[in-house]
Amino acid sequence: MNILDFAINYPDEETCRKKFKEQRDQMGVTCRHCNCKEHYWLENKQAYECKRCRARQTLRSGTVMQHSNLPYRYWFVAMHLLTATKGSFSAAELQRQLGHKRYQPIWEMVNKLRDVMGKRDDEYTLEGAIELDDAFFSTEISLEERDKPLKRGRGSQKKTKVLVMAESKTVENPKPGKKPKKVRYLKMKVINDLKAGTITRNVKEHVESTADLTTDDSTSYTKLKEHVHSHTASVIPHQDLSKVLPWVHTAISNAKRQLLGVYYKIKPEYLQYYLNQFCYKFNRRYFGENQFDRLLIAAVSCAPDFKSRIYNRNYCG
Repeated sequence: MNILDFAINYPDEETCRKKFKEQRDQMGVTCRHCNCKEHYWLENKQAYECKRCRARQTLRSGTVMQHSNLPYRYWFVAMHLLTATKGSFSAAELQRQLGHKRYQPIWEMVNKLRDVMGKRDDEYTLEGAIELDDAFFSTEISLEERDKPLKRGRGSQKKTKVLVMAESKTVENPKPGKKPKKVRYLKMKVINDLKAGTITRNVKEHVESTADLTTDDSTSYTKLKEHVHSHTASVIPHQDLSKVLPWVHTAISNAKRQLLGVYYKIKPEYLQYYLNQFCYKFNRRYFGENQFDRLLIAAVSCAPDFKSRIYNRNYCG
């Protein structure tokens, strides 16, 4: 949906509110107290009332808009920009476009949407042939590490560790200059360390046990073969990375380029939200105009954890 179609379909606050309610009604409302699925709609309260126990919940309750007082149209504009553009945009730019006085609520809104993007992707696991490697993304030094001596290399406080997994399939007769494998889906997860236990735990959570893994020979991957169908680990010269792990490193490069092109600095505790957005859009790159509708479904289905974890911080990323 281009910007002209968006303006026609969602011209005002009431249109956006009605669309949000229509989507929520379509998906069904469940009472949080008795699990009843039958409700009355109280127009004057903008809330649902359970037919069994009379408990009420607002239209926003249990959705991405929970605890938010921002207009529905703000959320719809943000969802449109997140899905209609190939790249990304900053919360500061969205604030300027909306003409909102305060940065903090706009920044929180965008990150809540990124949070539900990650929740939606976490409902699916990777299968088949999987490329796996770790990467280091440049971030600000966290508050806890600022008074400590600066380290170099892989342990630097300026780098945040990310586990990258790409589900791919081999192309039988690739065209000259094209990659021998075709990527399907991506997952990028911020991790605290590169210990074998940490890597293994993430693989068990996000990869099917029937998968065939390909990695380098890092000691972090020594236990993976116990949890997948097969694990091929080998010493990979730098010049051969594009042949053995082609899509993992293409994804890492593209993600870093996108982040650097939009955000001056990212704090490590917020990096996962930006990676959620990158993977969500990549995994739905063929959805076209349906991307907006898919994100609306995720927005109605999921309540973000963002507020309870990092709300009211004195700084933003």
